[in-house]
Amino acid sequence: MTASTQVRPTAPDVAEQRRELALPGGADRVFRLVLRSMGAVVLAIMAVVGLFLAVRAGLALRKAGGDFLTTEAWEPDDENFGVAAVLIGTVLIALVAISLAVPLATGMALYISEYATGWRKRLLVTLVDLMAAVPSVVYGLWGVNFLQPHVVGLSRWLATYGSWIPLLEVDGYDPGDPLSPQTVFTSSTFIAGIVVALMVTPIISSIMREVFSQAPVGEREGAYALGGTRWGMIRTVVLPFGRGGMIGGTMLGLGRAMGETIAIYMIISPVFVIQPHILENGASSISSLIALKYGAAGKVGISALMAAGLTLFVVTLAVNFGASMIIARSRSGAQSEV
Repeated sequence: MTASTQVRPTAPDVAEQRRELALPGGADRVFRLVLRSMGAVVLAIMAVVGLFLAVRAGLALRKAGGDFLTTEAWEPDDENFGVAAVLIGTVLIALVAISLAVPLATGMALYISEYATGWRKRLLVTLVDLMAAVPSVVYGLWGVNFLQPHVVGLSRWLATYGSWIPLLEVDGYDPGDPLSPQTVFTSSTFIAGIVVALMVTPIISSIMREVFSQAPVGEREGAYALGGTRWGMIRTVVLPFGRGGMIGGTMLGLGRAMGETIAIYMIISPVFVIQPHILENGASSISSLIALKYGAAGKVGISALMAAGLTLFVVTLAVNFGASMIIARSRSGAQSEV
């Protein structure tokens, strides 16, 4: 009786077989090549835009030097210009917008994905998508003619009871004087931030809604099986699963808020000094500066505006890269607590 022997493949043979199985077919190779080419085109476009701005901004940057980032005034004809005031104004408007938009967008996304059903859900999804499609000039007109007169009372209340917070302080306003002028509260960072918040809320909400709706059904049911309530299931399953999408949506909204032009241009009263008081009249942003000064700018002025645009481009890239790093460490679905 002879014993049958079975030859087992060695480790190198197994690795070779796996490599053969992993080799894509012709269609997969073409698909991967197309995707890589599209990614390369996007990177190339970004590089070309950055290079164009850098070249056109060269004249202004040579004249201003390192003072370009610290100078508040904007007088290119006198070679006295910088982005200190408009850059801080851009950041403040964007932060006000995100502070208002993220809670609203999160609640909206959770209601649509977890509570609304049937025609209500379809109607809300359609309305949110339509809000994202409304032109920014319409938001600007609404903000100037309707929101601003009605929000002055809120601004006054915040200045009266929150003036101990530096950002909410208003110079020249006396809470004890009922005849104190209302114009000190108009055309402010706060009002511009509210308008921009309404513009970015649909974008953030749509991203969050899609991520929340993909939370695993098994983990949802597991949370209910352990005796959890609907809010308990949302808190332990849906929110941890959608963490990366929440961060990505917020950063996308932040980039959109920093680049908004027309709506802010219609609302603010431009000032070229650092204005840290968000309730006070006078604000500034890089995008509105470009829209305001481009038509009448000379050679140095155009170069200075290109330098301002380059600054906004770099800041936006930094925000997006930071968001990508955060998302990479907090992928949606990576953690769920049941």
